Amino acid sequence: MAVMKPLKYALFVTIVAIVVVGCASHATPPAGDPLSGRWLGEWGPSPERQTEVIVELKWDGKTLTGTINPGRRPSDISKATFNPETSAITMELDVIDVRGEMDHYSIVGKVDGRTMSGTWTRNNGKGTFKILKD
Repeated sequence: MAVMKPLKYALFVTIVAIVVVGCASHATPPAGDPLSGRWLGEWGPSPERQTEVIVELKWDGKTLTGTINPGRRPSDISKATFNPETSAITMELDVIDVRGEMDHYSIVGKVDGRTMSGTWTRNNGKGTFKILKD
């Protein structure tokens, strides 16, 4: 085998190092934030009665905050949890209904990649939701 000149050898080693580092970074995807951002989808009391909903979330690894906007005006999430090991999520919020009365929502769901789905209950009703990360 011929002996490489020092400059060619250095260039060869640099290219090999870049390829190895590039392959290693794709082998294990980085642990990203699965929640923060805008989620779009539908929720409603039955499959026939779904309305659009926008959910904005911010997760810092421990605390989950955000807003839910079913079309009229956004409401702040008052309490929320996320378990990254099980992908379970819970959220609670209070909104003023069309009669001017406070309505409490409890939301329970699961995150599966860029999809979140589950159920919700409120003072006088219940339903389902499915949203996708934008």
